[in-house]
Amino acid sequence: MRYAFVGLGHRASMYVDALLGDWRDTGTIVAFCDTNQTRMDYYNELVGERVPCFAPDDFAAMLELCDAVIVTTMDSTHAHYIVAALDAGKRVIVEKPLTIDAEGCAAIAAAAERSTGSLVVTFNYRYSPRNSAVRRLIVEGAIGEITSVHFEWALDTIHGADYFRRWHRRKADSGGLLVHKSSHHFDLVNWWLGAAARSVYAHGELRFYGAENAKARGLAPRSERGQGAPGLGTDPFILDISIDPRLKRLYLEAEHEDGYIRDQDVFTEGITIEDNMAVLVRYDNQAMLTYSLNAHAPAEGYRVVFNGLGGRIELEVCERSWTPPHAAIDPSAASKEHAAGSWERLTLHRHWQEAREVPIEQGDGAHGGGDRLLLNDVFRGPDGDPLARQAGYLDGIRSVLVGASANESMRTGRPVHLVDGGTRIADS
Repeated sequence: MRYAFVGLGHRASMYVDALLGDWRDTGTIVAFCDTNQTRMDYYNELVGERVPCFAPDDFAAMLELCDAVIVTTMDSTHAHYIVAALDAGKRVIVEKPLTIDAEGCAAIAAAAERSTGSLVVTFNYRYSPRNSAVRRLIVEGAIGEITSVHFEWALDTIHGADYFRRWHRRKADSGGLLVHKSSHHFDLVNWWLGAAARSVYAHGELRFYGAENAKARGLAPRSERGQGAPGLGTDPFILDISIDPRLKRLYLEAEHEDGYIRDQDVFTEGITIEDNMAVLVRYDNQAMLTYSLNAHAPAEGYRVVFNGLGGRIELEVCERSWTPPHAAIDPSAASKEHAAGSWERLTLHRHWQEAREVPIEQGDGAHGGGDRLLLNDVFRGPDGDPLARQAGYLDGIRSVLVGASANESMRTGRPVHLVDGGTRIADS
């Protein structure tokens, strides 16, 4: 299989590393496409031989060289590249979210229906052992029919803050966190329940990050970016991208080409996404979801509770127990502390029985070995997976439209209804 990449930022590294490592027998990298030649040069160094590089305007020419395209561009551009690749009959592998809005979903759905190619959305959280264990319990009927789900996700001031430094801070580029980040979570609920959303109602605000919030809390005026800022090296909110070799090569040393600043200050102007969100969803199986996302918590993790006619399932996950103040200054050290302070617990509590903890089998690598399972599915294909973890374009659409509907609900103050199995926002 001949693989081409469009979008050569940090997110592409997992797939490039895979094709140069344990999955090198499944295919070869034959082309790169990006707005920035410096980033393509970096990945060419990893490949060890120069593969052809293309500007976005030459994407059609690149398609002639490959069998499959891996899309890891800015979220708002996903639909453009996916549709073009599907129309060329290619296999498409796309990072979540599939796209950012209803229009992009409609264009991708139409292309997928007419294409001889195929599309996979890489929802790696499905493959995490703890999330797979939840799916297994539900499928086995451990608590019977699910009536409601409560899902709370906390992003800390390492991970959460980073969305407010990057292009993700602009909703027109990312769809906001309810699309870019929460599409992971909405997909999990859709998959866990085997159901599609019917109605969505949401609230959301920017309460912590941004210039106005900083001013309201009496913070001094900030520099626009981390490099050269007076607080660089001491301020826990200022990222030093010169320390991380990969970030330095991909962004700091590439700025001269496209002007993209990877270390924007989180307390400056220009942020159009929310950092506090609450969503209420009703599904076609009558289950209800209450969901919240906070992007400035002191610790990172999530808690999800399922209430069923036969009992209750609780999953609690701590991905980082506290946020060290040097996290942005020295991300590698923070990453080690991240792993050291993590824990997870899955509890099954049936009616009339004592609660019991359900063991979670761990694998090697990121997300409890989940990333390796995902990469196996992507590059070798799923092999009779009873949990049906590989996600297609309909799964991608259903997850995006929950977030897009939440954005619309926040804008209008009204609930938003979905039709056609959760794949289209109803006409108003």
